[in-house]
Amino acid sequence: MPKQYVVCGRPVPRLGTRHISLLLACLALFALFSLLITAPGSVPGYSPRNPGVRAAGNTFSVPKTFKSPWMDKLNPFKPPSHPPRVQKGDTDGESVWHSSWNWLLMPFSGSVTLDENRALLPVLKERTPVYCYYDGDAFRGGDRASAEAESALLLAWRRAWWAQGFRPIILTSAEATNNPLYQEVQKLQDISPALKVDLMRWLAWQAMGDGVLAHHLLFPMAPHDDPFLTYLRRGEFPKLTRFKDLDDGLLVGSADEVLTLIKTAMDGAETSKAEGVVATAESGKDGGVSLILVEDTPTSLAYYSPSRVEALYPKVGDLLRASHAAGVRSLTQLVNSHLHLIWQNTFADGISVVKPLPHHTTLLITPAYELAQRLAHCPESPLPESCPPNRLNCRPCGDSKPLKIATPSSYQDADTLYTIGTVPHPYTSSTLNYLKTQLSIPWIRRRSPRDAWITSLTSSFFTDKVSTTPRLIRFKEAVASDEPSPVETKDEGKGEKSTRGGGGAHRSLWLPAEQPIPDDLDWHFGFALPDRASYADQSSAPVDTVGTQTRIPLHSSEDGPQPTESDLALEPALLSRAQLIVLSSSSSSSSSSSRISGLLKSSAKPKAPQASREDLALRDAVEAWNLADTEAWRFARAYLARKSLERREWEEEESKYAGGLGTEKSLAKGTSTSTSTSTSTSTSTSNPRKGSGGRGAGGNVWDRWLDRD
Repeated sequence: MPKQYVVCGRPVPRLGTRHISLLLACLALFALFSLLITAPGSVPGYSPRNPGVRAAGNTFSVPKTFKSPWMDKLNPFKPPSHPPRVQKGDTDGESVWHSSWNWLLMPFSGSVTLDENRALLPVLKERTPVYCYYDGDAFRGGDRASAEAESALLLAWRRAWWAQGFRPIILTSAEATNNPLYQEVQKLQDISPALKVDLMRWLAWQAMGDGVLAHHLLFPMAPHDDPFLTYLRRGEFPKLTRFKDLDDGLLVGSADEVLTLIKTAMDGAETSKAEGVVATAESGKDGGVSLILVEDTPTSLAYYSPSRVEALYPKVGDLLRASHAAGVRSLTQLVNSHLHLIWQNTFADGISVVKPLPHHTTLLITPAYELAQRLAHCPESPLPESCPPNRLNCRPCGDSKPLKIATPSSYQDADTLYTIGTVPHPYTSSTLNYLKTQLSIPWIRRRSPRDAWITSLTSSFFTDKVSTTPRLIRFKEAVASDEPSPVETKDEGKGEKSTRGGGGAHRSLWLPAEQPIPDDLDWHFGFALPDRASYADQSSAPVDTVGTQTRIPLHSSEDGPQPTESDLALEPALLSRAQLIVLSSSSSSSSSSSRISGLLKSSAKPKAPQASREDLALRDAVEAWNLADTEAWRFARAYLARKSLERREWEEEESKYAGGLGTEKSLAKGTSTSTSTSTSTSTSTSNPRKGSGGRGAGGNVWDRWLDRD
């Protein structure tokens, strides 16, 4: 007798042959139907790119396999792998980084570098060289004061071009002598002195290769994204070109075309009366005009030629005739003020000193606020109401109505607004935000919100429900991206993208809160920053020891209540203690390079106060609890350190040539006329400049991808 099955106390009826056949038929129909609706159709479905083509049959297709660059990181059983090899010049002090084209693909650097302390930065772009030929005998007034004044002018020239993304290089006769045509030029008998000097300039440029040849009185005065400056930064010049109204103040072209033009000028019929290479070539019989293309005058360059200075700035012109050294110093001051003025006109909406978590971070952003005051202040100028030659209708600066300085709690992305941000370590922000002198693990775990700083900073782009991953990418774009990229904001529909995000590298400056402001910010902005400023509307502000009136950078009442006097009095001690703990190099998660550098420093200098082991453990716990805030702090610190390291290495290299003219080192020494001339020749000969022809241990990485919100 067959066994009777019982389910929940009720007997299960037996299936007969007819019922089994019906069940199998239903399963077969279901399988056939599933196969038909999931098979790919022979006719493509509707596509926005091909609106006229529609599917004639089914509209379903087999879904593609889901792929993501970070899926492999979720595998905790993945065997360990070696970190990327160490790159040249990837360390500056305690900042360590790794350059990669995929720097925005992974929000957290440790997923690529396999080192919690190594930040993942974008690849450093190669700077297009901008050459300037300087003949000391032709420009120098003959005394020490004139040499120092001209060196300061060359320094302003270097600084302006460096801030726009170029590599300014000063050439001398030493580079011209390296050209094979130099001996042929010396053999020319019937040649005017002016043409011979100009030929030396062209020989030096041709010996270096492709690039841009600019006069030392030509300065870029335009926004960083100006189309013409972007064209120059690209470094691709298919045709030898000069520009109207600039004479030979700016020339671009390849080395082969420059060589052809030099030979044409040397073979000219009237070399004894020629004033320059361009004039000789364009007056040749063999159609010399076709050798060089003439373009319209770019509006992004200001040329302070002697004739323009006489016509537009007669006060400076009179001073140049009276005293060469005093006139050059006055011209340098005028150029610096015009560079600053164009910067202020570019960011007409003012300066935004962001203040996330604004209740107790007043002291934290005070250095950034003082920097904003210096940028908004009008620089000293021999002609305060004047404008640069390329923008005679500019808006002059006036201290009675300086640029607006705001302290919003979130980052605002606008082309006409400059942002200065102070990026604190999460230990610093946690200490100040809650005014706690001592943190604890239970408080961190139960009371402290995760990644509060970056959430507040990006609150204008994302709602509170958005995780920290897109916030972190948005922050990195604001710090280091040159080009806009599509992002999704909270004001747009789900899945819709906007191209407003990114591209903020040249519209913002992000400073680590625990470190002093760098002393080379003049190279970041392209002009010498003025001293600390005072304004007419600050009569009620406190006066510091220097006698300069300052204003406390309070936030808007819309962002919360203002701090009390007692709260402000607690901030200095809390910030000092946080700096000591954050900047301490001894940590269980420190990389080997950081530990080695710390040992070297301790052996060379007296031992400084160090944080206790308990404080370092709490710091590591705060970092583990605030992964996004920690990543933002390390990224901003490493990016700023790499910029400073790049400039220092370039200046150290350039100080070997041209007697160090146009460098801060030479300006500090004060070079004399004879010393500069002899040093230029001997140094450049012994160190010939090469032609530039154109262009730690991993931790728990996978667990940071888990949803933490």
